[in-house]
Amino acid sequence: MRTLLLAVFASTLVVAQDYKGPVPPKTDVPYLLHASNLIETEVQDAQQDSKKNEATFWIDGTNSKARTPLAEPIFIIRAVNLKPEKFELYKFSVKKDRREVTIKDRPGRGDGPLHLSVTKVGRDLWKIEASEVLENGQYSLSPQGANKVFAFEVY
Repeated sequence: MRTLLLAVFASTLVVAQDYKGPVPPKTDVPYLLHASNLIETEVQDAQQDSKKNEATFWIDGTNSKARTPLAEPIFIIRAVNLKPEKFELYKFSVKKDRREVTIKDRPGRGDGPLHLSVTKVGRDLWKIEASEVLENGQYSLSPQGANKVFAFEVY
């Protein structure tokens, strides 16, 4: 039993030593990683409009102040209350003066969240990466089942 505990502890130390980059100053907020710089994502609570077989989630504004030129952005988060492995990535449509995404009960082809890769890189430190090329536009990282939105723009 003691050997097993030592092995688990040692593997945790190895994971923690892999990441040598900047650490987010705030907990539970994803930051865009640009070389050795971190850019805080735009934190908002989405409003929700529901219809028969779909829900539309929206936030005010047509573009985010958190911007990246990277088509496959990388995020770093110090997670205390959030579970990064439960995050989803959505592309917003810009309509009028807001950003919105519609989620259907029965997603069809092309609907639903985009692909993410989530890796633990420290005790409470996680790396979240887009696992597909994102076209220019407005996006949101959101915990499953929550209206919390971490918005950003790919340009």
